[in-house]
Amino acid sequence: MKYMLLMQLGRQADLPPISTWPAEDVVAHIEFMHGTNEKLTAAGELVEAQGLAMPDQARIVRAGDGGAPVITDGPYPETKEFLIGYWIVDCDSQERAIELAASLSAAPGPGGKPLNMPIEVRQVMSGPPEEL
Repeated sequence: MKYMLLMQLGRQADLPPISTWPAEDVVAHIEFMHGTNEKLTAAGELVEAQGLAMPDQARIVRAGDGGAPVITDGPYPETKEFLIGYWIVDCDSQERAIELAASLSAAPGPGGKPLNMPIEVRQVMSGPPEEL
């Protein structure tokens, strides 16, 4: 089964932006992510993983008159959490996906302390429900 592991970051006062972390902490964080991806690849579980640009670079797009795109900046300042990256994994069970999410949540932050970021686990649906 495929699962999407969504890494979210809240606007927490106790976690400074990564651009302000000491270089060695940034390197440790990135090495953790690369190492995790290598382990998932070796286990045959990694389908895809991507980091995302910061929310200030996001745009909200809706279809306007005649289908023309209407673009607005977003998310807006009242947003408390935002998506910073994701993994799509193909594993045997939801329990395994949850185990992977817990490991990702422990990515090191400033001073090597685990960030304990929330990781949302959602099954990737392969088609409509059978009852339809």
